Amino acid sequence: MPQSNAYIIEIQDRAAGIVTRDQRGFRFFSSERVFDSLEGRQFRSAREAERAARAVLSERGGG
Repeated sequence: MPQSNAYIIEIQDRAAGIVTRDQRGFRFFSSERVFDSLEGRQFRSAREAERAARAVLSERGGG
């Protein structure tokens, strides 16, 4: 089964954004203003992007 090229990143029932696969890894697209600091960032994996989104929410006192 082929791997997906896009994943929704959800943190505590909030849609943080999506990541899409490209040649260098996964690029993050924010869906909530709180996660805008990650907009356009490149990650090695979808899991790494999820960890970064969790960290953003924790820093803001939301997690």
